[in-house]
Amino acid sequence: MDLTYLTTLLRARWELLKKNSDAGQSTTELAVMAAVLIVVAGLVVVAIRTKVMEKIGIINGG
Repeated sequence: MDLTYLTTLLRARWELLKKNSDAGQSTTELAVMAAVLIVVAGLVVVAIRTKVMEKIGIINGG
């Protein structure tokens, strides 16, 4: 997954929503965007945690 592409896509869509604030966007679309951001944040946390646990294992000699 290319996070740069996803971030750029979300940022562009968010700007479009801000410009056309009352042009028929649904709260469902905003909820989906929020869900995607939460999932991406969770994936980043898991990746960091995995890397840290890997380093701890190396330090402890395991």
